Amino acid sequence: MTDVAAPVKPDPSLDPPQHPDGAYTWWRALGPDDLADGRVTTVTLGHRTLAMTRFNGRYGALDNRCPHQGGPLGEGSIEKGWLRCPWHGYDYSPCNGAPPPPFSDKPASYRTEVRSDGVWVALPDERPRARTIADVAVETMVAWGIDHVFGMVGHSNLGLADAFRSAEAKGELRFIGIRHEGAAAFAAGAYGKLTGRPAACFGIAGPGSTNLLTGLYDAKADRAPVLALSGQVPSKVLGRGAFQDVDLNGAFADVARYTKTVQADSDHAELVALACKTAIVERDVAHLVFPDEVQNLPAGDDQAAKPPDGRIGDLRVAPPADALAAARSAIAAARRPLIIVGAGARDGIRDVLAVAERLGAPVMTTFKAKGMMSDRHPLGCGVLGRSGTPVASWFMNESDLVIAFGASFSNHTGVADYKPIVQVDRDPMALGRFHAVTVPVLGDVGVTARALIDGLPDTSGGVDLRGEVAERRALWQREKERRRGDDRGHGVGSAAIFDALTRTVPHDAVLCVDVGNNAYSFGRYFESSGAQDVLMSGYLGSIGFGLPAAMGAWAAVGDSRKVIGISGDGGFGQYAMELTTLAKYDMPITHVLLDNGELGKISKEQRAGEWDVWQTSLRNPDFAAFAELCGVRGLRAGTLDELEPALRAALAHPGPSLVHIVNDPQLV
Repeated sequence: MTDVAAPVKPDPSLDPPQHPDGAYTWWRALGPDDLADGRVTTVTLGHRTLAMTRFNGRYGALDNRCPHQGGPLGEGSIEKGWLRCPWHGYDYSPCNGAPPPPFSDKPASYRTEVRSDGVWVALPDERPRARTIADVAVETMVAWGIDHVFGMVGHSNLGLADAFRSAEAKGELRFIGIRHEGAAAFAAGAYGKLTGRPAACFGIAGPGSTNLLTGLYDAKADRAPVLALSGQVPSKVLGRGAFQDVDLNGAFADVARYTKTVQADSDHAELVALACKTAIVERDVAHLVFPDEVQNLPAGDDQAAKPPDGRIGDLRVAPPADALAAARSAIAAARRPLIIVGAGARDGIRDVLAVAERLGAPVMTTFKAKGMMSDRHPLGCGVLGRSGTPVASWFMNESDLVIAFGASFSNHTGVADYKPIVQVDRDPMALGRFHAVTVPVLGDVGVTARALIDGLPDTSGGVDLRGEVAERRALWQREKERRRGDDRGHGVGSAAIFDALTRTVPHDAVLCVDVGNNAYSFGRYFESSGAQDVLMSGYLGSIGFGLPAAMGAWAAVGDSRKVIGISGDGGFGQYAMELTTLAKYDMPITHVLLDNGELGKISKEQRAGEWDVWQTSLRNPDFAAFAELCGVRGLRAGTLDELEPALRAALAHPGPSLVHIVNDPQLV
């Protein structure tokens, strides 16, 4: 058995630290009685954090970071005369940080002085903040038009976070700190869906980045540009099983069109520029990984940001002449053509409607394209498909030609594949994706629509169907009126809810719709003004989209337009704590929550498949009261009489608000 030597006591005669070399400033660190003898505490002065000690009547001021692995010395304790690091038990003199022999490494220590008003510390004057690789990256993002970042700051992304802080202080971007990284990705995706420009989402290594994946898959599926940014563990421990060590390039390989790790010797600005270009041109997800130490490396003056000048051409390409001629010929020969507008027609909708008006052809939208034309347009038929109207399905059945602009032919949309089809899209992979079409036309929607009009003959065999559209819409309006009056005494029916929203929301609002029965009812009953934008999780169909998407929409439009989130109780529960984010940033978003006490869409599917309804019930709080606890104005409507007053009060509120509507699950 080996004798264990007694710990060496620090020599109280050790000289205290000298005054700092160069310019320094005295800072008051403690009051006269703030620290008892034999104790240690943490004090922050400017950008320095100190471990302040008192031992045998003497004060010490040490750098709070243990030189071994960064342990917080201010959270340690003084044992037998030594300040012990709380992480690994290393000992230091509480007076000047000297370790016991034979060790020599020590934290920086600073001279103290006891005055009548407390304990003062002499600290070297701070140097100006040095430009880092993280700054180069952020400067390039800003040059490419990224002005919003949604994310959570953590231990492996602090260098990049500080670059965001610096850019925000200069007014170059805004950082929105969220409660869950999944919400950050949904918000960034919604921003991209609305504007066509990327926002960024941001997380730490490991779980902070993997939490981004669902929202990023939503952006990818709906062709929304997003830049995802990940902190990473230090390069020297990467791949060795370190804490939060995840192969992020591998994890993001499927969701991201472009994913790269920024190394110390990379062309940092060029990697960021390529990521931004990929997101914009491909309308996809781009991803960059920043190891912890790389973020903080100094950047030389020769590392300039790389702007987009000369790197992106005009994407509004014209269609080939032969395809255009074939499309004109098919249109001229049709008697009852109809037009389908998809989300890919957003930038060319005016030109598409001009084609419809020239032909007198009924127009219907996919669910993702709802809001792009007025439901009161003389040729408007509403949404086609599972979330749609009987008007749209009737004209689909009666048509002899389908002209699809920017539509992706989802099986939920219900385009009859046995019809002759002219399909216009800028993406060559979208043409005939699910089945062959009669005339595939590769080209920008707006450019192609204008070219079609220019070449159409003055007369054709088509029938002007405005009268039939009016007749079918009148039948549907009478049916909706009957449904609005339904009341079983178990809450408000969906037809009544979306009728009230039609009448109360501003004509140019942005509406962010979640997944579930609320979405189907919105598509069927809500009547858009044509100046509104509707955002949804289209192809991924991810529950929880509504509230985070509203944050992204608000970031895009600010206070210039009203932003409204719509969700069921199931979807809202996914990111309910983001209400506190709305309150923190005073986002004037109104969230409309349909509470039917269950995952209503799933209950319906269970019944339709002759299964038992099982595990779809939900236990919900009073969401209006919950909103108030989060700092958001909360209102509740349990009856039809309470509905419209609650909506109007929430919409008029200058800050964030929530309307908790009790929704009858059978009246959808």
